[in-house]
Amino acid sequence: MLELKGICKRYVTQSFTQVALDNVSLSFRDNEFVAILGPSGSGKTTMLNVIGGLDHFDSGDLLIDGISTKDFHDRDWDAYRNNRIGFVFQSYNLIPHQTILENVELALTLTGVGHAERRQRAREALEKVGLGEHVNKRPSQLSGGQMQRVAIARALINDPEIVLADEPTGALDSTTSVQVMDLLKDVARDRLVIMVTHNPELAYQYATRIVNLADGKITDDSDPFDAAKAARREAKPTRKTSMSFVTALGLSARNLMTKKGRTAMTAFAGSIGIIGIAAILALSNGVNGYIKKVEEDTLSSYPLTISKQDYDLSSMMGGQGAADDDSPENVDSSDDSAGGKAKGTDRIPVVTAVKDMFASVKSNDMTSFKAWLDAGGDGIDKEVNAIQYGYGVSPVVYRAGKGDEKPVRLVPNAMTEAMSGGASSAATVNMESMGTSVFNEMIDDQSLLDSQYDVVAGHWPTSANEAVMVLSSRGTVGDYTLYSIGALDIDELNDLVNSAMTADGKIETPETGTDFTYDDALSTTFKVLSPADAYRKNEETGMWTDMSGDTDFMAAKVADGIDVHIVGVVRPNETANASALSPALPTRMR
Repeated sequence: MLELKGICKRYVTQSFTQVALDNVSLSFRDNEFVAILGPSGSGKTTMLNVIGGLDHFDSGDLLIDGISTKDFHDRDWDAYRNNRIGFVFQSYNLIPHQTILENVELALTLTGVGHAERRQRAREALEKVGLGEHVNKRPSQLSGGQMQRVAIARALINDPEIVLADEPTGALDSTTSVQVMDLLKDVARDRLVIMVTHNPELAYQYATRIVNLADGKITDDSDPFDAAKAARREAKPTRKTSMSFVTALGLSARNLMTKKGRTAMTAFAGSIGIIGIAAILALSNGVNGYIKKVEEDTLSSYPLTISKQDYDLSSMMGGQGAADDDSPENVDSSDDSAGGKAKGTDRIPVVTAVKDMFASVKSNDMTSFKAWLDAGGDGIDKEVNAIQYGYGVSPVVYRAGKGDEKPVRLVPNAMTEAMSGGASSAATVNMESMGTSVFNEMIDDQSLLDSQYDVVAGHWPTSANEAVMVLSSRGTVGDYTLYSIGALDIDELNDLVNSAMTADGKIETPETGTDFTYDDALSTTFKVLSPADAYRKNEETGMWTDMSGDTDFMAAKVADGIDVHIVGVVRPNETANASALSPALPTRMR
């Protein structure tokens, strides 16, 4: 049973409000043929759309078997239209590329009916409307009356309680119109049929009830019905709309294949867009990756360094700084005719560069800073490749003697002592900062090293007593490196340095043409000591004595020293914009 209670519907624009339905109340019996008449614009089609759930009312209520639709959601309206309503349109609304059998079947696909069952039910529905012999024809192969009968068959396929027909005979001739009206009258025997028409003759001839509308109001009702006095039927159980994935996929494929040219052009245009976007993304990612690699390579060569103390030597060496407080005022002013003298005095202004340098010394709490880094550094690990610590201690490197041969000290040597101002071997520190030490610590980011270097022999160090020889980009090794690892006679280097330091002009250089192979590099071993190992404590005085000149003492220390082996040889690859390691002997520290 269908009831309209005080239904109002307005269409509002910026400057105009059209009242389509104005407080319409109307009740319908469960099985009757109702014809709605009225002039154009009276609200007939709007009422039909509100009843069918195609349009929503502004106020009032629509009751279906006593159930209000005020709180219906979109899913509820879908179920209502699919299960209770059958639509017959004036323009048929048939899908042109499908057969009439497939058009009728389409209503059943939304309810999840199997293929065999919906095919059988669609055939039966078409046979009832007299089209059983035309099931494989397309709509374009039928007459107007036949297409309207297909529309009626489609409306009845789900066995709806209500059939809504909007001008079903508007596009048909008189003979065909009679055939369609006979069919609708037969349908109205066991269900409610509501028809909107402009043809009063057909309405009065076939309909059991005539309702007239004008300006959105009911002006006449030939057979009014009071729903309150009638017994209500039991509401039909609602079937949820559902379509299987296979069915949806099949319909989509079928629709695509009906317009092959359009589908191909759309796919081609879409592929151009997708390829263009992919190319832009690839280019963007490539550029970003290249920039990131350049930044990493550059920063690996010039890392951010934080030291315990910092001061500026450049201002002192250049004589720049603030003027002394005792100097005359306006020291910037000078008398050009007096040869640059300060005005009013014979004194030369003094710049306190040395005092300013030491006054500007900054100290960092490295202990707290290291503790902060060890604790995670507030996620700093995500922003850096590696963190390393320097303690101002350079290793002392010896070549172990063979047999009765005494060990030979390789680093520090005459070159490093000359660069450090003649400091003893035990006191020589930070030689790597002066560029005279070939030994330094490897960074911990192995992936960065792999991206910058190619292993040409052996492998990367994996433990603390292993080292790798780093060649230049041309694949060469410096003779100073060979002196420092004992491959060349260290005494030759010491003699060269000593000769140069005496400044007597008598410097004899050794012959060149040294042969050094990868096998020679990988077979090289040496001993490493701490600078503190060169000291011995005097138990009587409690003082420490430098024993670096005692051959027997140092030989014992060397025998107990750390054995370091060269396990690999690497060189920068062609894609590296900078390198994290200097051409020397980085070791894996633990």
